[in-house]
Amino acid sequence: MPDDTHNIAQEVTIVGGGPAGLAAAEVLAQAGRAVTVYDRMPSVGRKLLIAGRGGLNLTHSEPRADFLARYHPAGHLDAAIAAFPPEALRDWCAELGEPTFVGSSGRVFPTSFKASPLLRAWLTRLDRLGVRIRTRHRLTAIAEGSFHFETPDGAVEIRPRAALLALGGASWPRLGSDGRWVPLLEGLGVEVAPLEPANAGFAVAWSDLFRGRFAGAPLKRVALACDGTAVRGEAVITQTGIEGGAVYALSRVLRTAITARGSARLIVDLRPDLTRDALARRLAEARPGDSTATRLRKAAGLSPVAAGLLREAAGALPAEPEALAGLIKAAPLDLVGSAPIERAISTAGGVRLDALDGRAMLRARPGLFLAGEMLDWEAPTGGYLLQGAFAGGRAAAAGMLDWLHGPGG
Repeated sequence: MPDDTHNIAQEVTIVGGGPAGLAAAEVLAQAGRAVTVYDRMPSVGRKLLIAGRGGLNLTHSEPRADFLARYHPAGHLDAAIAAFPPEALRDWCAELGEPTFVGSSGRVFPTSFKASPLLRAWLTRLDRLGVRIRTRHRLTAIAEGSFHFETPDGAVEIRPRAALLALGGASWPRLGSDGRWVPLLEGLGVEVAPLEPANAGFAVAWSDLFRGRFAGAPLKRVALACDGTAVRGEAVITQTGIEGGAVYALSRVLRTAITARGSARLIVDLRPDLTRDALARRLAEARPGDSTATRLRKAAGLSPVAAGLLREAAGALPAEPEALAGLIKAAPLDLVGSAPIERAISTAGGVRLDALDGRAMLRARPGLFLAGEMLDWEAPTGGYLLQGAFAGGRAAAAGMLDWLHGPGG
C-alpha cells in the first residue's frame, strides 16, 4: 500500500449507502454495535432519491402470497420479508414522520410522495444512533480481513470484525452502482452471474413513420405475453422500442427469450377487457361504409397509438371481423434486444445465492456479508425492489449480529 495509507480497526463496516446498507446499519446500531458506512459518492441514498423523483413507491399492498411471487428466484427473500413485511415498512416510515398511503393500484407511497423528507429523517435517526457515514470512499480491494479504499485524502485500509457489502448492481452508474465490485469478488473466488439489465425497455425496429408519430405515447390498459407468461398494465412507445410497467414485469422472460433465440415475440392484447367474440361482434356491427381507421376507433375502441401499433405489427389489416378481432387480441411484436444496463431501473445477475449461508454470509469468507441488488435476485417495479432491499439489508444485519455473538465473531 502507498505511504499515506491509514490502517483503521473497526467493529462493523458497511460498504454501500443505499437502502440495503442503511437498513442494515440501523439494525446493527440499535443493537449497540459501532457501525461505519462507506460510500463512493458525495452523499448516500442517491438511487433512492432518483427512484422517488416521480413519487417514491416504497412497497405494495397486495396479498402476501401474490407479493412474494413477484421475486425471482422464488423463496430467496421469503424469510426476510416475513421478518420485515410491507406493514412493518409502513410503520417504520410513520415513525420517521413520513406516513404512507395506498394508491389506487395498490402501490404504497409516502404521503409527501417524495423520497427526500424520508431520507433526511432516516439519516437524522442514524446519526443519533451513532452511525458514522464516510462518503467519497471507493472500494478498491478486499484482502484477508481488510478493505482498501481510495479517498480524496489518500488510501485507507479498514480492518473490521464484520463487514457487509451492499454495493448495488450496475444500473444508474452515475448514482454509484457501477458494478466495479464484480472483479473484486471474483478475485476472492466468489461466483458472480453476469450483470444484466432488469426492469428495462426493449428494442423494436419501428418504422420511421410510427416512431415519428408515437414515440412517447402511452399504451394504456393492455395485456402483454411471452412464452406463456402474461401481465396486464401499461407500456410506453419509445424512439427505440417499448418500455413501461407491464414490460418491466415481463423483463426476465423477454431477456431469457432474446438470449436463447436472438429475439422475443411479445404478444400484445390491445383490448384485454373484451373477449375475441365480443370484439368481433362489435366490428361486425360497424357501418358498411366505415373505413378501417373508423372501425378501429369506434367499434374496437382503440386509441391512435394502439391502432398504429396494430398496423406496425401486421402491415395490411384483415377486413373480416373475426380475423381483425384476433389480431387486436394478439398483435405480435418482435423485440430484438434490451436497453443498455446503464439505462435499466435495476440489475439482474450478481453473486450466486448458493455462495451465501442462511445468515447472508459468504461461505468462503467468514465475517463478510452481502445484501441488496448485488445478489442474484430480481423483482419488477411496483415497490418490490425497495421492499426487497430494506428487508434483505435488515436480514443481513440480523445474520451479522448472530455471527458476532457466536464463536466466529
